[in-house]
Amino acid sequence: MPGSEPTTTSARVDGHGDRGGRRPRSLRWRVVDIVVASVLAVAAGLVFTLWDLGYAPISAGLQLVLPGMQSLVGGVWLLAGVLVGIVVRKPGAALYGELVAATVEALMGNVWGPMTLESGLVQGLGAELVLAIFLYRSYRLPVVMLAGAVAGLALGFNDLVFYYAGYAPAFSITYVVCAVLSGAVVAGIGSWLLVRALARTGVLSGFAVGRELRADRGSSRRPSARSSRGRA
Repeated sequence: MPGSEPTTTSARVDGHGDRGGRRPRSLRWRVVDIVVASVLAVAAGLVFTLWDLGYAPISAGLQLVLPGMQSLVGGVWLLAGVLVGIVVRKPGAALYGELVAATVEALMGNVWGPMTLESGLVQGLGAELVLAIFLYRSYRLPVVMLAGAVAGLALGFNDLVFYYAGYAPAFSITYVVCAVLSGAVVAGIGSWLLVRALARTGVLSGFAVGRELRADRGSSRRPSARSSRGRA
């Protein structure tokens, strides 16, 4: 369970390593982390609910193309964990985001009922594992895509166990591969782009991603030494 007390113990967890001018950050949760994580997760849960209502025709069409390919729709249900994980950048953030979103989705009502929470747990753990392997320090696009891909891997195997047990190996392989691809692209790239869009509005100014974007924009506007000298 995330705590809410700040600590003086510092560890850099920004997405670009230990670059000059970065503010050291604690791995302990702050109150603002809990609030923002909860808001993002609830919003994602509402998106999940809307997707529950509209995914079926797309899934059916994909299954006609190639059985097992319907798991390409799964990346949408992985957005919460990756999104919250790369904004908050604290241990447990991805798991928290996915679980809260799954709880909202279950409370809104869907065909999977309580199993929605089990899926949220497994998928959140998949994304959390990758961020933990990188010690909550790297949030570059390849790492974020990997977090989405592993969440997709978790989704794929979880669905095979509970919903597609006994299906042919070709179906199972296709299902897992497509789930991984959907996780990497939809949850990975999608979350990365969404976070950068949010950061540009200033709403994430209290988080590392907001400071990174400001620093990157500042450095891009700063004239180089060569261009400021003119002709020698």
